[in-house]
Amino acid sequence: MVSASGRFVIVFNGEIYNHLELRQTLDSRFRGNESQSASAWRGHSDTETLLTGIDSWGLEETLKRSVGMFALAIWDRKERSLTLARDRMGEKPLYYGWQRGVFLFGSEIKAIKAHPAFAGEVDRGAIALQMRHSYIPAPYSIYHGIRKLPPGHCIKITTWDESAQNAPHPYWSFPQAVECSRYDPFTGTDTEAVDTLDGLMRSAVAQQMAADVPLGAFLSGGIDSSTIVALMQSQSSRPVKTFTIGFKEAGYDEAVHAKAVAQHLGTEHTELYLSPQLAMNVIPRLPTLYDEPFSDSSQIPTYLVSEMARRHVTVSLSGDAGDELFGGYNRYHMTRGVWDKIEKVPRLFRRVASTGLTSLPPERWDQISRWIPGATKYANFGNKIHKGASVLMSQSLDELYLNFISHWSDPASLVINWIEHPTQITAPPLHLSGKIEQMMALDSVSYLPDDILCKVDRAAMGASLETRVPMLDHRVVEFAWRIPLEMKIRHGQGKWILRQVLNKYVPKELIERPKIGFGVPIGGWLRGPLRDWAESLLDESRLRNEGFFYPAPIRKKWDEHLSGQNNWQYHLWDVLMFQAWLEANHS
Repeated sequence: MVSASGRFVIVFNGEIYNHLELRQTLDSRFRGNESQSASAWRGHSDTETLLTGIDSWGLEETLKRSVGMFALAIWDRKERSLTLARDRMGEKPLYYGWQRGVFLFGSEIKAIKAHPAFAGEVDRGAIALQMRHSYIPAPYSIYHGIRKLPPGHCIKITTWDESAQNAPHPYWSFPQAVECSRYDPFTGTDTEAVDTLDGLMRSAVAQQMAADVPLGAFLSGGIDSSTIVALMQSQSSRPVKTFTIGFKEAGYDEAVHAKAVAQHLGTEHTELYLSPQLAMNVIPRLPTLYDEPFSDSSQIPTYLVSEMARRHVTVSLSGDAGDELFGGYNRYHMTRGVWDKIEKVPRLFRRVASTGLTSLPPERWDQISRWIPGATKYANFGNKIHKGASVLMSQSLDELYLNFISHWSDPASLVINWIEHPTQITAPPLHLSGKIEQMMALDSVSYLPDDILCKVDRAAMGASLETRVPMLDHRVVEFAWRIPLEMKIRHGQGKWILRQVLNKYVPKELIERPKIGFGVPIGGWLRGPLRDWAESLLDESRLRNEGFFYPAPIRKKWDEHLSGQNNWQYHLWDVLMFQAWLEANHS
């Protein structure tokens, strides 16, 4: 679309939720100056609002005034410059880079690959990052020379000389927002904090419910999605359409809890129980959906719940970001007090303890957990024991965190000619004195945008469904960092303040239970219905001929997994998703 002045041309993907308010501001600005009047709108789209704002305020000021999710490109005909920009928290993707002297950009790598200049050299450092994290963190992609624009950033191209390229710069900075919160902390009471968060989230939900197409929400029955659905239903005159995925395997199914919440709120609820066959039908699509290796196994139910929702609605709200903003992950709770105890124990003793804990497979730990006081409050107890054993060897808090979030902790033993790139985890953009706050901040700039938001956006868009995330309204994000940690984690339980908001709408007994997460029983499936598919991709001669991995460590974990000696589902899924991607894109 071209601006009214004719100066700016935009390509825009996303949604500006407050664009009608921006129009009113622009109309008042131009009132009495008919030669520049913004009242002569040509249509009703937020794209036109953005362009008029850029004409009036400039690009960065317009972005600062905007509330939404987006990736955009602006061509300035006067300056002959190109500017790319991405939303504050990274809901929408944007790739760019130089290939054989040509500057390319797009929302998906497949768009960039369509250009004749695309070179397509695989970055082995990116493979190492995927093996460690299950995703490739920004600014890297699987290809040399193609980068992800970081959330909240712009990059301006003013010359077509690759060597003179400008670096991305922020128009909004999460680290700066966190830093500002330290100088402007919330000082009200618990009740005032709960009421403030309730108001902010009600406003964000109401704004994101504005749509001229059918709208619904994902509902897992957990704290986050239940809060979003409750706020939607409280502001809707008709039943909200809600969708959930269930599992027949014990320890993974939350569908029964979602149904109870839906019945209490009076939503129009739809559920689908996931079988190995349904999963197998999705797996061939994953390399195309994600464009690069991505191995968060919950990508499978995410796609299926998106596909199911799309049969009924065009837009779906989700509860993502609650864990990162309000201290929901188990690793946050485990860190409080744990590190002080661990570092006092000699490493030799820790090594012995770690070996002892992993001598029993996770399934055996699950069986004996009923006899361990307090163990029953943790879902998938055996997997958590094995994860805990792996962190016993940490020598520092930073290493402890890295172990918590790593699958393959030593990619050098796996990836041939490996060089692991620095990331925001290994070179943090901010340093906070609090152990838990530091972990929450790192998750917010890495795991949240590059795993969670990537997973949901690509899966949903693959089903032609638009997703929206109310908790990522930047005013909610900024308030979450202003409140003290004890309003997030209290009495060993995360998301205290979010629970208080939810308690206004849903009885406590429908929500209080062990955190499961959106997991998938991949481990059992790999020993059963997915075994032949996995065996083909992990064939030793195939791995050797392709030349990306050393076969020995992979085959060792595969054999141990098949025998039940250990559950290596996450490590194997990382390799399998790379192998599936390689087969689909470079066969």
